[in-house]
Amino acid sequence: MLNFALVGCGRIAKRHAELLGLKQIEGAQLSAVCDIDAAKAKDFGERFSVPHYTDMHQMMQTVKNIDAVVVLTESGNHARNVVDLAKYGKHVVVEKPMALTLDDADAMIRACDNAGVKLFVVKQNRFNVPVVKLREALEQGRFGKLVLGTVRVRWCRTQEYYDQAPWRGTWAMDGGVLTNQASHHVDMLEWMLGEVDSVFARGTTALAKIEAEDTAVVTLKFRNGALGVIEATTAVRPKDLEGSISVLGETGTVEVGGFAVNKMKVWNFTEPMPGDEDVMEKYSVNPPNVYGFGHQAYYEHVVDCIQNNRRHLVDGLEGRKSLELINAIYESIETGKEVHLRFRPQHCKLGGTF
Repeated sequence: MLNFALVGCGRIAKRHAELLGLKQIEGAQLSAVCDIDAAKAKDFGERFSVPHYTDMHQMMQTVKNIDAVVVLTESGNHARNVVDLAKYGKHVVVEKPMALTLDDADAMIRACDNAGVKLFVVKQNRFNVPVVKLREALEQGRFGKLVLGTVRVRWCRTQEYYDQAPWRGTWAMDGGVLTNQASHHVDMLEWMLGEVDSVFARGTTALAKIEAEDTAVVTLKFRNGALGVIEATTAVRPKDLEGSISVLGETGTVEVGGFAVNKMKVWNFTEPMPGDEDVMEKYSVNPPNVYGFGHQAYYEHVVDCIQNNRRHLVDGLEGRKSLELINAIYESIETGKEVHLRFRPQHCKLGGTF
């Protein structure tokens, strides 16, 4: 049985705590929680009957059976927390985005490598059943030449959501829709279509009173010649509309939709294969909320990787890829120019105070 400790008891922590604290993950359980807000820590601790702390160092030094620690703090604090926690020699799971700057991401990777521990970046949508099916078709070469990949995040986040915590929507701690809500989808698009050559983007703060953007559109050119589009907004009203990905190729088209990339909407190929006729029915389950079903499969993957020393799907280097892409998108928004990847940010505001 692997024992997990949580650092940060905010909005997303509820999902992690329920899976671990209610023993919904075989081979894993919750052993402790921590938050600098004593009331939040106490609430989680009492709800799941585990020790609670306001200092993560005290927790790590006191609770002796911790195997892995899950960092669920503000995005801008991920790097500092991971670097500090790696020193305890425990595996680290960090929510998206792994960091806000490339330098911070590199520091996290280095710290975990030096400590000999695994660094897991949460990208649970990669484990959604229809997304796994889409990836399988890509690996089988069923699309032929890739033509176009598109992701759409059309969600509702009202001012009340942003006002719940002072760090939300700030450049120093959060970023906007691209860094927060759409980071999973940016990751998926790059995972499906391959490495990006260049991006051109526009962003605006349409409805929310925040520093960063709540709406953005991006065009991408992939190294394999395919094109891509990212449409992301939290300005949908009055409720969430969709979170989707579509892949178009010379011999096939697939779209995964719903509001959490959990519903197979299109599965068409010029060369049918056995089982194609069942795909639409089998892979069209929409979850009750935007978190989807992927966290459970993600944690099962983490447990398997730790127990059997397997290579994990999204390690620090893999998590860094989408962060570099997001930084390039912000660079393009600020400069109004096309930005080629493998760059050093000069105008990107993410991770700074402006």
